[in-house]
Amino acid sequence: MRVNGPNGTAAATRPAATRRSAGGTFSLADTNAPQPQAAAVALRTLGGIDALIALQGIEDPVERRRRAVKQGARALDALDELKLGLLSGSIDQSILLQLKAVAADLKESSGDDGLDRLLGEIDLRVAVELAKAGIN
Repeated sequence: MRVNGPNGTAAATRPAATRRSAGGTFSLADTNAPQPQAAAVALRTLGGIDALIALQGIEDPVERRRRAVKQGARALDALDELKLGLLSGSIDQSILLQLKAVAADLKESSGDDGLDRLLGEIDLRVAVELAKAGIN
C-alpha cells in the first residue's frame, strides 16, 4: 500500500469558474446612528438552586419504607451473627462494629407507624447488645 503525502503526485485540478450574477448588490443602511438598545431582561428561575436541592430531598414513601425494611433486615442479620458468635464462644470484633454501624441507620423514620415501632424494638436490642459488649 502506498501513501502519498501532501506533495504527492495527485493531479492538480483547475478551480471551476465562478459565475457572477449581475442583479444583486450589497449595501448598508444610510443611517450611521446607533440603534437604541433594549433593556436587559433578567432570566427568571423557577425557584433557584434551593428549590432544586429541596426537590432532591423529597422521597417517595414507598422508597423510604423499602429502605427502612432493608436496614431492619441488616440489623437482624447482624444480631443473628452475634448470636452465633455467642453460641460458638468466640465473638468477632467486626460483628460488634457492624452492629454499631447498623444502629446508626435505624434512627430514620419510615413513615409507617407499625414499621417504626418494630425498628425501634430492633434498635433497642442492638443498643442492649452493644452495651453488654461495652461499646457506646
